[in-house]
Parts: sequence; structure tokens; C-alpha cells
Amino acid sequence: SLLPPQFSGLLGTVYRRGNLSFTRDGSSLISPVGNRISVFDLKNNKCETLPLATRLNIVCVGLSPDGRLAILIDEEGAALLVSLIGKCVIHRFYFHKPVHSISFSPDGKKFAITKDNVALMYHAPGKKREFNAFVLDKTYYGPYDETTCIDWTDDSKCFAVGSKDTSTWVFGAERWANLIYYSLGGHKDIIVACFFEENSLDLYTISQDAALCVWQCDTELDGLKPMPPKDAAKEKNAEENDEEFLEEPKGEEIHGKANPNEQETRCKVKYSRVAKYFFNKEGDFNNLTSAAYHKKTHLLVTGFASGIFHLHELPDFNLIHSLSISDQRIASISINCTGDWIAFGCSGLGQLLVWEWQSESYVLKQQGHFNSMVSLAYSPDGQYIVTGGEDGKVKVWNTSSSFCFVTFTEHTSGVTAVTFTSNGYVVLSASQDGTVRAFDLHRYRNFRTFTSPRPTQFSCLAVDSSGEIVSAGSQDSFEIFIWSMQSGRLLDVLSGHEGPISSLSFNPMKCVLASASWDKTVKLWDMLDSWRTKETLILNSDVLVVAFRPDGKELAVAALNGQITFWDHENAVQTGSIEGRHDLQMGRKELDKITAKQSAKGKSFTTLCYSADGQSILAGGLSKFVCIYNIKEQILMKKFEISCNFSLDAMEEYLDRRKMTEFGSMALIDEGAGGEDGVAIPLPGVKRGDMSYRHFKPEIRVTCLRFSPTGRSWAATTTEGLLIYSLDSGLIFDPFELDMDITPGNIHKTLHQKEYTMAIIMAFKLNEKKLIQEVIEAVPSNEIDVICSSLPELYVEKLLEFLASAFEISCHLEFYLIWAHKLLMLHGQKLKTRSVRLLPVIQFLQKSIQRHFEDVSKLCEWNIYNIKYALAISKQRGMKRLAEETSVDEDDLDSDSDFLM
Repeated sequence: SLLPPQFSGLLGTVYRRGNLSFTRDGSSLISPVGNRISVFDLKNNKCETLPLATRLNIVCVGLSPDGRLAILIDEEGAALLVSLIGKCVIHRFYFHKPVHSISFSPDGKKFAITKDNVALMYHAPGKKREFNAFVLDKTYYGPYDETTCIDWTDDSKCFAVGSKDTSTWVFGAERWANLIYYSLGGHKDIIVACFFEENSLDLYTISQDAALCVWQCDTELDGLKPMPPKDAAKEKNAEENDEEFLEEPKGEEIHGKANPNEQETRCKVKYSRVAKYFFNKEGDFNNLTSAAYHKKTHLLVTGFASGIFHLHELPDFNLIHSLSISDQRIASISINCTGDWIAFGCSGLGQLLVWEWQSESYVLKQQGHFNSMVSLAYSPDGQYIVTGGEDGKVKVWNTSSSFCFVTFTEHTSGVTAVTFTSNGYVVLSASQDGTVRAFDLHRYRNFRTFTSPRPTQFSCLAVDSSGEIVSAGSQDSFEIFIWSMQSGRLLDVLSGHEGPISSLSFNPMKCVLASASWDKTVKLWDMLDSWRTKETLILNSDVLVVAFRPDGKELAVAALNGQITFWDHENAVQTGSIEGRHDLQMGRKELDKITAKQSAKGKSFTTLCYSADGQSILAGGLSKFVCIYNIKEQILMKKFEISCNFSLDAMEEYLDRRKMTEFGSMALIDEGAGGEDGVAIPLPGVKRGDMSYRHFKPEIRVTCLRFSPTGRSWAATTTEGLLIYSLDSGLIFDPFELDMDITPGNIHKTLHQKEYTMAIIMAFKLNEKKLIQEVIEAVPSNEIDVICSSLPELYVEKLLEFLASAFEISCHLEFYLIWAHKLLMLHGQKLKTRSVRLLPVIQFLQKSIQRHFEDVSKLCEWNIYNIKYALAISKQRGMKRLAEETSVDEDDLDSDSDFLM
């Protein structure tokens, strides 16, 4: 298409790091995924990744109480103010230092953040347009070490801040006469969380050594007294004098003291510790890593580094239940507004779980590939995507809901290639464990395992168009193995290559297999002629990937020298080439000794894919760019930047001079070793943490590209996950053969005069989706036949494409089915002559109808079951009634006979 596809979704990764947040209604969950956020709609079973990104990985998300705004903060403290309704960035701000937590006040007027050893309170962005959306109100000092967590009272009068120095501080959002600040001790380890009781100043504090302190306050929230006007005016004047010499007002500063004198504490709020509880009484739990508290139900959820979580009822500390959901550290916990659902995020394996604690069942259980994804394939109808990863897992994803619905774990080593058979019900995967496995998507089982006579590592995989012949290329024995899908037997071993087999591809229209190898050749094998080598194409460099055009008439080959060559394989003639090395635009890794420009000379494309119409080709490699080329003109049409996440390596073309010292790059210093399970200060005698923990930056790369059979989208497996780019997102005005007379008013006028065919043609010329829908839905069903027969051929194609997209969203199922049926019956023969060009549209239509068919058939089966059940009950009741009536009649006969006697 002439219109560039837009980013439409991120699959394969559900959680990376940062805090999880439920939306205001409690039915959706917001999860940070790298430098993006995904919204999981738990009621409608859908997932959406917002089309915006931060510069680095997101570490905390603050959600406004009304659910309209979110503040996303990355690793360096750069913040984005985001509208969750418009799905766009409203404002950018920089906090200059890493931020540990953020929380909006319950009334939505303020928000507080913690960074370094201070807490900062800002005026929350309002509904009015402002030049600066973030205005600093107060800065709170008190803790000696980094601040870790925040919680507000229900009336937004005060907030509590936990710190790494084992203290918790209660600060007044306003200067209250009896509460400006208060310091609480009682712990021996880092404060993980602090929570106020509902409508109270009573406080719970939880530390990393699994201890809970219950603090009681001698004052109610209503007992907080405003500061006398005289004192407030004095302090205000003093602050104004200080700010005369400043470039901009820094807001009010409140300095807390850990041990105030008696005079300062007189007539002030006092806290007393009522109880202290320990989670690890049996000694089988390690560090407490996260916690969440639901104030209305008094439910406390705590997560541990071992993957165990506890549910307690406060303030009595009654254990409701304890479960292990993972063997990894629970990084984040969130409870929804009703208190029914608890979300858990485990950053180690990228797990996201939503648990309904009352029924003890999962609402959501998703996990991405915890190592990088290597391969992907679309199902023939474009409804599903299968991915294979270095973790040895094969996952199948639904493209409409973005959820993984089945994971196969039979492989014992990394998966190198995956593919669907032509019927779409069988998934094949090749692995370095020396097996090729076939999985059934009806019963979700591994029904065939193909192996070679001698153990070998498989690097690539292909299946023919009939789905009967399976082939895999070997990395170490330089052979190609051919198996029968029906019997599972090894049919043949093709030898002839003198280097590792890098890629295999079957011709979609003929029984010909193309194999690429590092021996600088592409061999074509004829399946019908006893697998003889039909042709050998010789190239100048090692061949990395080979792909057939969807009509089977052209072959694309990518080599190590960065060239993409196109071949007429029937005559073994090269028809064109693209020099794409410079288009890759490599980034320079932090520890690279040579520049990006020099290292790009040795780089090449590692994955190729034709578009559904065969006119363009997608190419990607060890770079953040995916290039799309026009084959006929041999020019670059567009470059897609798949990521702007600078938390990944090889993103920048030039190294940052500020990170270079006389001893080398600062990247060599492992500053991140203190994170998560690592040892913060590796001093003698420190036992906590893993000494082997190392901080590293994953390198940006594109491992596989595939075009959807519908032609509407394409997908890429990258370091960030599975990215989907689609034509269906965003409103773009794209008129077709537009005239001066074609306006919405004239179209409505033509429609009012019942000139339906003319109105449809005019609507397609203006090409506004809503207008086309209005015109088509205004046509009476009895006139569809006549209109379909009078439509020009060009508009038949456009109408079919519209019908396919309308099926996705419209509830007028029968009406649109009549349209599709009539169009295909009347124009079927003519469309058949242009089948190659129309195939994506037909497959898009088939995908839409198939999805409705599955939904309706499930509904009908359920209705049939209910009707049978109702009939069986009524029959049973009828028989019971009949039995009762007959017994009554028999009693009457007995009584009559007694009377006669």
C-alpha cells in the first residue's frame, strides 16, 4: 500500500519492570513493557500497546484518580504526561535524577514523587491548558538515604514516605499546626511499603526483612489544625526573600528532624507502635520485595523474592492464604478497586498474573519469551502468529486479542525456526536439540517428532504448500533432511552443500525447494524428480537468507556482503539487485573499538520477506531499522525505526564523550550490580544477594520479519518483543479519483434519490470509512443483487476489502454476508483471473468470516446444549407428573372397589 503502516501492537512481552496499576473501574491493567505501556482489558480479553514511548525503560507509572492521565518516568528521571483517552503525549518533564515512586493524591490535585533522599510534591496537571504542566509545590527533606515508597491519606491531607535508612516519614501536604513532619523507626531493613488505614492517620510499615509494624496515631484526620495566619505569613515572607535571588521559585521546603526536641513535639501529633509482626516465622521465606494494601477490605498482599505471596487481613494479621506463583522474584503487586483481583509482575521471566483470591483462580496468566525471540510465522488466515525463542518455547498468539493462548515446552534447546502448514492447524518448529516437532492446534499436543539418523542441530525449516513434506537444514553436517508429515519417516537426506545451511524456502506454486548456504550457493531441488539439484545459483558471498515471491516466479537472496539479489529461478538469471548495507545504519555498541560507519561495512540483512502482493520486500538485520524496498524500481521506499529505547545497546551512532575516561568507557564499570538480587556494596562479610549478578544491556536486533497473508500488516521479532505494524491504525484521508463534485453533501443527496450504485462509487472516491459504511448500510437488502451486478470491477475489489474490515467491527453480520456472497457469486470468474493480486484481500475476508463463524458456532453449541437440558428437565418433570397422576388414579380405583364391596 502507498500508506505507511503504523505501529499497532507489541506481543511477546507482557511485563519488564516497574509498577503495575489498575484503571479506575478495576477492569483493565496497565503494565510497563520496556519503554512502552500495555493496557490489558481483562473483561473483554484484549491487550493494547499505546503508540508512544519513553527514551529509556519505564520504572514507574502514576495514574490519576479519574483514570484520564498517566505519568510515565524512565530510568534517568525523564517523564511523559500521557492522556490515556487520546493515547498521546501531552507534556514532557525531566526530574534530573532517577525516580523511585510516584503517586497522585486521592483528590487528584497533587502528586508526589520520591528521588534521592527527598520527596517532591507537585501541583497535578489540571483541565486548563498550561505552559508548564508540572509546578513544584513543596520539597520534603528528612530521610538520610534514598526514598522508596509513598502513600496518601484518603482526604489528601498527609502522605507517608518510606526510606532505605529504615525510617518512615509522615508529612503534611499542607502546613498543619500539629503535623508538619513525623519520623517513625522500628525497622532493621529497607522500607518496602507503607500504607495508611482507611480514613485514618494510623499507619502500616513493611520492611525488606519481612517485618510489619502497626502504628497508631493519637489524632484523627479531622483533628489536623490549620496553621495560624500569623505564623504562615512569617514563613511565606521568609521564603519570598530567599527566592528573590533564584531564577525560578523552587517551592516551599520542609526540613524534617529525626529527633526533634520536646518543645517542637509539644501539642503535636504522636504515633505509638501497637504491634510488630514477622512473616517468616518458619524461616522458609527470604526477602520481601513488594506489597499492596486494599483499604476497604483491609487486605494486605506481600510478595517475596522466592515467588511466594501472602494474603493477610489487617490489623489482626490473620493469614488468609499463601501461594507460590513463580520461582522468580515478585517485582510488583497491585489490587483493583473492588479488592477481588490481584496483579503480580515478575521481571525475571517477564510474567504477568492476575489472581482472583476468593475463587483462587487466574483471571490472566501471561508470560513472554524470557530470552530473545528468534522466529515467527503467520497462520494462513492471518489470525494467529507463532513465535519461537532461545528459551526453547513455542508460543501461539492471537493477533486480535494480542494474548498467547498456548505454549509448547517440549524442546530442550533454543528454537531456530517456526512455520504453519497450509491448513493452519499444525505448527512446526526446528530446534538446536536435534528435533523438528509438529504441534496440533486442535488438541494442543506434540503429535510428530522428526529426528535425523545422527544428532544434528537444525538451523532452518520449510514445509511445502500441501503440508506433506517437511524439510530442515543442518548447521553442523551441511545436509538437508526431508520427512513425510503423514508417516513421520525420513524420506531423504540431501547433500551437496559445503557449508552450514542458513535458510530453506519452498516454492508456493511448484514442488521446488531452495536452500541457501554459507558456501556462497543457492541450490534448487526438484521434489518430483527424486530430489535432484535442478539448479545451482552462485553468489559472491555467504548466503544468509532466501525467500520465494508469493506467486513463486521470483527468488530473493540476501548475502553477507549486504546485497539483496533477485533471480528468475526458472532460467537461473539474475533480474536485479539492491545494495542495502548503508540503509541498515548500524549503531555503535558501548564497548565497540571501531565506529558505526566502519562496522556497517561488514553488516548485512539476516531476514527477508515479500509483501503479500509481491511488489515490495522487507529486510532487517542487526540494526534498529527495518527497510522496505520496491522491487521493480529497486529503491528504498521507507525505513521503520522499530525502537527508540536507549536502554538497549547499539542504539546510538556515536558514543557519548561524557562516558569516555582516560581508562576507557564508563560502560565497563558495573554500576547496576546493586539492582534486584545483586550485591549493593560488595564488602567483606556481605551475604545477601547474588555475587554473580551482572548488569548488561541487550543489543537491538531484528531476528525475523513476516508479512501477514491479509496484506494489512507485518510483524518483526526484535529484542523488545514481537512488534506489529498495521495499516488499520489511525485516520488518514486517502481519496481515490476525486472530483470537485464529490462531497459528503452530494453523496447524501444521491443516496436520498435512491441512486445506490452511484452513491457507493462516490463514497469510495472520497474514501472515508464512516461515509462508505453509512452508504452501504442504507442499501435495502432486496436491492443488493442488482447493485452488485452493476458495480464496475475496480470497485468490486474495493468493496470486498471494505467488507473484510467491516466484519471486524460491525454487528450487521447477515447483511454483510449477503453482500460478500452476491459479489463473489456474480464476479467470481473475473476475480479468479486476478487471483494473485487479490489473494491478500480474499484472505483478509476469510479471516474475518472465520472468526465470526467460530464465535457463532460456540454460541449455537451452547444454546443447543441449554435447549437439550431444558427439554430433558421438562421431559423428566412430565414423566414425574404422569407417574403421580397414574398413582392417584390407582388409589381412586382401589377406593371405588372398596366402596362397591
